[in-house]
Amino acid sequence: MNIETEDLLKSGDDQLKKLQKIVQQAIDEEKLIVDNLLHQPKEVLSKGQTISDKVASFGGSWYFIIMFSLLLFAWVLFNTLTPKKLEFDPYPFILMNLVLSGIAALQAPIIMMSQNRKEEKDRMRSENDYLINLKAELEVRSLHQKIDLLLEEQIKILFESQARQLEILKNIEAKLNSQ
Repeated sequence: MNIETEDLLKSGDDQLKKLQKIVQQAIDEEKLIVDNLLHQPKEVLSKGQTISDKVASFGGSWYFIIMFSLLLFAWVLFNTLTPKKLEFDPYPFILMNLVLSGIAALQAPIIMMSQNRKEEKDRMRSENDYLINLKAELEVRSLHQKIDLLLEEQIKILFESQARQLEILKNIEAKLNSQ
């Protein structure tokens, strides 16, 4: 093999080594992100959190709204149509207002606890989205480095090729002038 062929092979090997180094660096940078995405911590719920989730899902359902409306309608109907002796909450329905206020006073903070937990889940989900976007950014950066390296090597090879061609042309010109 001549020196030019060996130089060309060596430059190809150098280029491959640089590309391998870039790929290894990208893998190392992504490892932490991928580990965080694949091994998310398990959510451990306390009894209170489980109860608040169940109360919030039941209290915000159409079943609860319809059943509660029917119960209130039956309450009002019973206390307005029955004889005075059997009424347990006569009009203006003070006991019913007390029960409704008590339910609202208990249900509101329980639903807020559940919403706070769901907000925390959303925050964690947005952090995962950020990590995925960061991973994509690292991939794009790695691709840019690879392309820059390839372009740099190609330009170098083109300049070397032009230098060789110019040298050959000078040799041909010198031979023509000497004849």
